[in-house]
Amino acid sequence: MASLSSSFVVIFMSILLQFLIVSASRKHIDDICQHVTDKAFCVKTLTAYPPVVAATVELKAVKAVLNLAKSYAKKSMKFSLKMANKNPKLKKQFMECQDSFQRIVLSFASAAGELNESSETANYDVMVCTDQTRLVEDSIGKNRDEASKAIMSRTMMMNGLIAIADAATDLIDTGYV
Repeated sequence: MASLSSSFVVIFMSILLQFLIVSASRKHIDDICQHVTDKAFCVKTLTAYPPVVAATVELKAVKAVLNLAKSYAKKSMKFSLKMANKNPKLKKQFMECQDSFQRIVLSFASAAGELNESSETANYDVMVCTDQTRLVEDSIGKNRDEASKAIMSRTMMMNGLIAIADAATDLIDTGYV
């Protein structure tokens, strides 16, 4: 009997602990997403990314958001390079896109490094990423080929991730998180 009640206590405590961890991570996600225009996109994106969900401290959640955005920028950079190599007529434009995504990767890496020392600088590093997505839009936004459309789709997603990262770093900056 004693072992049965001990087992019950252990199971109950593990379920309670899981609930508390999920509640803490959900609070971080809610805090970030309430400052984003597209809240549904924000919540869906962050709840699908395990490092954000697993974060028990606000700073770790924000770093996870920055890593998510940086990872997506890296994939977009590689995709743009691949399209440049496949499309000789549009190679110059696609290489410009690749360069813009590379700058976004560097900006997110810089932002993550700045969080502990200057959240304002980290937020600035995130915000300058929109300059790069605007360059992509200006370069290929009017093109009608499938490769340009695919890169533009990635750019729109990147803009959504930049908005989330901006909200996350801004919360650290203002002390709401």
